Amino acid sequence: MTPITQVTLPAFLKAASERVETRLQAALAPAVPSADTLFAAMHYGALGPGKRLRPALVYACAGIVQGEYFDPARCDAAAAALECIHAYSLIHDDLPAMDDDDLRRGRPTCHIAYDEATAILAGDALQTLAFELLLHSEAEACLKVRLLEELTAGSGARGMVSGQAIDLAAVNRKLDLAQLEEMHRLKTGALIRASARIGALLGGADEVQLAALSRYAEAVGLAFQVQDDILDVTADTATLGKTQGADAARNKPTYVSLLGLEGARQKLEGLHRDAREALEAVRGDTSLLEQLADYIAHRSH
Repeated sequence: MTPITQVTLPAFLKAASERVETRLQAALAPAVPSADTLFAAMHYGALGPGKRLRPALVYACAGIVQGEYFDPARCDAAAAALECIHAYSLIHDDLPAMDDDDLRRGRPTCHIAYDEATAILAGDALQTLAFELLLHSEAEACLKVRLLEELTAGSGARGMVSGQAIDLAAVNRKLDLAQLEEMHRLKTGALIRASARIGALLGGADEVQLAALSRYAEAVGLAFQVQDDILDVTADTATLGKTQGADAARNKPTYVSLLGLEGARQKLEGLHRDAREALEAVRGDTSLLEQLADYIAHRSH
């Protein structure tokens, strides 16, 4: 991977995606012969099309902290672990008992491509694989414990899973702005924050850098969701790769339903500014993270 200071965002995202996919391919091979359908579903969920933003944050934050001494191989296991957690969450989110979606990233969702039971097991297995990857990584023992703490905090009952529970309970209910933000800080933001913090820790960040990168990740995590809500009403299904208008059809609260389209856009721009301002406290060349904030705030799918 080219040094962080010498790479454009598209090239960086491509390199990060290739690294994490190589690591996932290795982790998923060979399959248990009598459970080959399970492994096929795990491949389908984890290695299909995707932005790989969480792994990219791991590499980017580690690289900014380490500078010219950045070694991307040190981040591969953690990056793959975060993609496993994200993939498992999407597989389970799409299930009939949750969001009941038939389309994800332009393809049939896992339970449609296989079956509901296989999709549940594939999600379970990817979640477990994430912790296996971190435990078998080359990080020092004390650092592994810290990384596992970050991953559990971001993905468990005090992070992403609570956000999913609040989201399900919010159907046909009206949330105020503070409640909506809390839901998304947990459901989407917690794992994005964990990705940035894990990368920073792998890079050897001090507490000042760690706090600044955490603030950055919190802002881009919310920005990602606000833009998702905007795209849900402004983009078509083919562009999104998932069903357009799905949130409105389920009467789920969104930034657009609460603030209106223009209000949601203003909220997005405020979060975009917050993310860029947080980087002022980070030593090193933060241009890559600035570009990433721009991409998250202005993406079209």
